[in-house]
Amino acid sequence: MPARVARVPGSKSLTNRALLLAAAATGTSTLTAPLVSDDTLAFRTALTDLGVRVSAAADDAYWTVTGAGGGPTGGGRIWCADAGTAARFLPPFAATGRGTFRFDGSAQLRARPLRPLVDSLARLGATVRTAGGTDSLPLEVTAVGLAGGEPALDGSLSSQYLSGLLMAAPLMRAPLVLRPRGVVSRPYVDMTLALMRRFGADLEESAERITVRPGGYRAVDLAVEPDASTASYFFAAAAVTGCAVTVPGLGSGSLQGDLRFVDVLARAGARVTVTQEATTVTGGGRLRGGFDVDMGEISDTFMTLAAIAPLADAPVTVHGIGHARLKESDRIAAVATNLRACGIRVEEGRDRLTVHPGRPVPARIACRRDHRIAMSFSVLALGAGVRLDLDDPSCVAKTFPGFHTELSRLFPGEERPRSR
Repeated sequence: MPARVARVPGSKSLTNRALLLAAAATGTSTLTAPLVSDDTLAFRTALTDLGVRVSAAADDAYWTVTGAGGGPTGGGRIWCADAGTAARFLPPFAATGRGTFRFDGSAQLRARPLRPLVDSLARLGATVRTAGGTDSLPLEVTAVGLAGGEPALDGSLSSQYLSGLLMAAPLMRAPLVLRPRGVVSRPYVDMTLALMRRFGADLEESAERITVRPGGYRAVDLAVEPDASTASYFFAAAAVTGCAVTVPGLGSGSLQGDLRFVDVLARAGARVTVTQEATTVTGGGRLRGGFDVDMGEISDTFMTLAAIAPLADAPVTVHGIGHARLKESDRIAAVATNLRACGIRVEEGRDRLTVHPGRPVPARIACRRDHRIAMSFSVLALGAGVRLDLDDPSCVAKTFPGFHTELSRLFPGEERPRSR
């Protein structure tokens, strides 16, 4: 059967990392096909609040970033909105400059922890204050540059703390040495290091430590890959409908660890083809269950699997995902609660979820302002042919404003979620 070609927008993770590296570089960088979404626009605006010049083509086909070759100066107020990457990446960047910078964000973002990052910045020479002694936003950074060194860093809550420090490291006065311990979502750190190298960073990596030397960055022109996390919904839709879906531009050379989600779909019986140019998933009948999979390194896609797991022929267990409770929502609880609302038996643990086979019934889905909950349960509605009412369908704008339109284009006439 001919494959349906999904139009997946650029990677959020690559877009925001590239924006920051371009802002820190000497010269002007051009980012082609950046993701245009709530999170990336918030990140771009935050950079302009830090004094970085960013301009966009009329159709947003490319953005140009003029870097100053170092950290920002003069201070300012920076609004991070809902963007976790802004709250974790921009304070270290600001700390390499000079001035007092005040970061804040939405109530949802204020609920997400920052303590490991705050402690590490203080050890590197920044003065950091949080409101009322909390470990979250609002955050004030008084910057006089960062010294470098070897701070301890707990990466068990989020890999973004590590990525934020690493990207700031070439702007420090001395080498930064990090010995990652307990790091979750390690592929995102690998993505960070690959992009840093592309922008000219001087770094060494071994199994025990990462060393980044001073020297700054050089401007680079970069084409942003399609978002592998977003692609997971269309690959899953192919798996549960028996169709074939291709995502061009997302192939064997991808920098994104979340492309490994297709390996999980292969365990569930889908046929997967990955070439240098594209990835295609073809459904092979009813999903196979009866397996246990560690998705700790690709946790942004565990909800995609869990949402379609009721359509499998045996239970599916996902583990290693405890840190997902600290994302936009408590994602383990959100998935479990919504599946139970659909009449599905679920067993929930601190860092795991077991989903049993069942026939979903119509239900109201509580999205919790979490784009990944809305998109995952949209695929369940499609695969099960059941009416699911999303209480906040527009929350997908965080990473893919056109998600519902694209799902309808690829699967016309199928059952799909409705807003209520």
